[in-house]
Amino acid sequence: MKARISFEETSKEFMEVLLKPGVYIRRSGLEPNLIELIDFHVSTINGCAYCLDMHFKDAVARGESEQRLYSVAAWRDCPYYSDKERAALAYAEAVTAGNVEDEVFDALTEFFSKKEIADLTLAVATINTWNRLNRAFRTVPGGYKVGQHA
Repeated sequence: MKARISFEETSKEFMEVLLKPGVYIRRSGLEPNLIELIDFHVSTINGCAYCLDMHFKDAVARGESEQRLYSVAAWRDCPYYSDKERAALAYAEAVTAGNVEDEVFDALTEFFSKKEIADLTLAVATINTWNRLNRAFRTVPGGYKVGQHA
């Protein structure tokens, strides 16, 4: 596989715009491990090889178990996700699909404030953007080092 466009070939302004939401999300107060789990799951849904490589490595470095990562596509049937994680994963799937039903949104309110739900929504939208760019640009996976884009 050969990349069509590397991010180094884009403009400084392009990268600044792309990176700002991630900086905000990291400072938002949302649990970093939850965001990493969501980033990995959404990247699985979207088939983004680069993001899967990156978020798998970063999640494991943060202490996430490989079992939970390998099983995240079947999170509804696995006992190793908390109710809070389940609500967030269901929401991430719905936002990614573009159809958030009331019961999915309402389930979040047990665990997250309105500000946190807004931040979670931005996190899901941001990983969806990165997935789409990496797929369109054909960013080559495999060479990512933990923390490389921190």
